[in-house]
Amino acid sequence: MAELIYYCGTMDSGKSTLALQTAHNHQSRGRTGLIFTNKDRAGRGQISSRLGLQTKAIEVDLELEIHRFVVEKLSHGERIDFIICDEAQFYTANQIEQLALIVDGLSIDVYAFGILTDFRTALFPGSARLVELADRVQTLQVEALCWCGRRATHNARTVGGSMVTEGEQVVVGDVSKNDETAYEVLCRRHHMRKVTSRTSRAAEPDPLPFNNSN
Repeated sequence: MAELIYYCGTMDSGKSTLALQTAHNHQSRGRTGLIFTNKDRAGRGQISSRLGLQTKAIEVDLELEIHRFVVEKLSHGERIDFIICDEAQFYTANQIEQLALIVDGLSIDVYAFGILTDFRTALFPGSARLVELADRVQTLQVEALCWCGRRATHNARTVGGSMVTEGEQVVVGDVSKNDETAYEVLCRRHHMRKVTSRTSRAAEPDPLPFNNSN
């Protein structure tokens, strides 16, 4: 039987890499599928991995009726064995319900990939609905690390290197860039204390002024 499976983790935990690998595994066995994404760092209609992997995808705009889109493809004779949905946290609750309809009504496996919570530790609407509807919710096995070396469990938004807890829920950024607005993964302790890698370095005491001259 077809399933709706949600693979989730923090940022920098390899979800897009797994999405691309999952698509490759199916395609290498002669299966045909559709790949969707929303607000990928590489731009519209792309899935990209920090490992350098990238492929074209269908951009999920707010107006996209995913179920209708798939039915139209099938009615034109296209074969669809599986569906990949990356950045699923950004899908609307209604679009997630459409994914469940695809699984139950069309018997097509749907593999969704995303992050559970935003920079304020609140569930994204898409992720919340996936947790409610998915046949299985699986945590990604690759653990992102906080700057302190502990397992990262929270996503933080930074402005100029300092953590912020207010603002729009969705602002596209990257954990690997030094933009004014960026993202960083933190352990719970440092997320609650708002200590990022940059602010932790700034708080370190200056080295003692040893005189190395002879």
